[in-house]
Amino acid sequence: MNLLLWGTEIDERLFPVLEQIKEIGYDGVEVPIFNTNPEHWYAWRKKLDELGLARVAVTINGPGESFISQDPQERKNTLERNKKALDCAMILGSDLLTGPYHSALGVFTGSKATSQEKLWAKEGLWDLAEYADSLGITLGLEYLNRFESYLVSCADELLELVNYVNHPACKIMFDTFHANIEEKNMAEAIKKIGEKLVHVQLSENDRGTLGQGRVEIPEVIEALKSINYDGMLSIEAFSEKLAAANIWRKMFESEEQLMKDSYEYLKSIIK
Repeated sequence: MNLLLWGTEIDERLFPVLEQIKEIGYDGVEVPIFNTNPEHWYAWRKKLDELGLARVAVTINGPGESFISQDPQERKNTLERNKKALDCAMILGSDLLTGPYHSALGVFTGSKATSQEKLWAKEGLWDLAEYADSLGITLGLEYLNRFESYLVSCADELLELVNYVNHPACKIMFDTFHANIEEKNMAEAIKKIGEKLVHVQLSENDRGTLGQGRVEIPEVIEALKSINYDGMLSIEAFSEKLAAANIWRKMFESEEQLMKDSYEYLKSIIK
C-alpha cells in the first residue's frame, strides 16, 4: 500500500496506519522519502521490522531539483539530494528507490526534451546509479503522463533513457495510472520493458479504489505473469490530502474501505 493516500506528512503519526495495513493483509508498504534526514528513518525501519512489512522507497524531485536543468549547480544539487534519499532508503531497509526523479515534477519548457537534456539525465542518473549500487539499491525510474513530465512519458521513452544510461542498477517501474493515459496497449508496454521492470504500481484512472475504475487490471496481471514478474504490486491511490494530485472531490468512502476493497479485488483476480 502506498502511504501517499494519507498525504505528504510521512512521520510516526502514521504508525497506527501501518498496523492497519498489516491487519488487512498487505505484505508491504511504499514509503515516500521527502524527509532526507537519515535519522528520521531508523524508527520507521524498527516499526516495519516489528510488523513484518516489506518496504519500497519512493521519491520525487520538485522545482529546482532537476537532472536536466540548464543550471549546472542545480544538476549537482539534485544529485546530492537524491543520494541523501538513497541513504534514507538504505536505513529504511529498501533495496529499491522508485519514482520520477529523472526530472522535476510539473516543470516544463514548452518543448520536447532535447538531446542535451537527455545527455544531462544520462550523466546524473549514471552517477546516482553508481552510488545506489554501492548501497545495494536499484533505481526504479517511473514515467509520468504528458501533463506532469516531458522528459519521458511512455514506456518506449523510458526504456530508451534507461538503455542510454546503461547501468545495471538503473531499472524501470510501471504505474498503470500514467500508462492508462499514454499507452496504446498496456500489456504490450509491460512486455516491452520486460526484464528491466523492478516495481509496479496499480492505480485506477481516478486514483480511487482498485477495481472500480476503467483500468484493465486483470490484463495487467496477465502481462506481468507472462514476463515472470516477481516483484511487489503496490496499490497507489490518492485523495484531497495530496494537493499535488489535484483531486478535489471525494473518491472513496474512507482510507480503510479503499484498502480493504482494493486488497480483496486484487487477491480475487490473482487467484
